[in-house]
This record gives sequence, C-alpha cells and structure tokens, in this order.
Amino acid sequence: MKKVVAVLSGLVVLAVVVQFFLAASGAFDNAPREESFGPHRALGTAILALAVVVTIAAALARLPGRIIGMWGLTVGLLLLQMVITEVAGAIGDGSTAAQLVFGLHAVNGLAIMGLATFLLWRSRQISRNPIEPNRMAS
Repeated sequence: MKKVVAVLSGLVVLAVVVQFFLAASGAFDNAPREESFGPHRALGTAILALAVVVTIAAALARLPGRIIGMWGLTVGLLLLQMVITEVAGAIGDGSTAAQLVFGLHAVNGLAIMGLATFLLWRSRQISRNPIEPNRMAS
C-alpha cells in the first residue's frame, strides 16, 4: 500500500506540472476566459479529488501522521485555490485589487507544487525503507 501512495503522489506532482502549463496556455489564449481556462479548472478539480484519495490511502497505509497531515494540508491548499478564484472574481475583473488577490492563486500553486514534491520524495523514501529512521534507534 505504501508503494500505491508513492505512485499516487507522483501522479499529483505530474498533474500539478500540467496544471501550470494549462494556466499559462489559458492566459495567452485569445478565446473567452471561461473557454480558455476550462481545462485548467477541470484538472484542478481532478487534482483535488486525487489529493483526497492520496490522503485516505496514506492513512490506510499507516504512514506517519505528519505525512497524512501534510496531505490534508495539500487538500486545504487546493480548496484555497478555488476560494482565491471566487474572491478575485467577486471583486471584479480587471481591477487592481482583483489582480492582487488573483496573484495569490499562483503563489499558492507554487506552495502546492513544493508540498506535493516533498510528499512524493518522502513517500518514495518510506516505500523503499518502511522502517522510519527514528524508530530504528529504539
């Protein structure tokens, strides 16, 4: 089950990389905003669902509580992405305040990428060596 978590973690990282590509593609597309960011929005929802699955899988695999909690944090950051988008949209298109709020969407995306990459590294490490280093000393 630990290897499953590692594979799912890799899928999350890959999906986040694709998400950045889709965001950039949508930003430079001449189509209407709803149409150009459609794939980005759909993949964002899929990443959220996948992160929930990885969190549950990590708990079932009895990974350390810190790892499970960090996957929960990842889910929270993904939900925050949607909140940021809604708040920026409610402020109004084109306003400076909306642009500043929406800039947080990219910064939060970087946080998600960093956290997901760390969790991939950590889950691969655990799947290769199931005994935690701090437990080996006892």
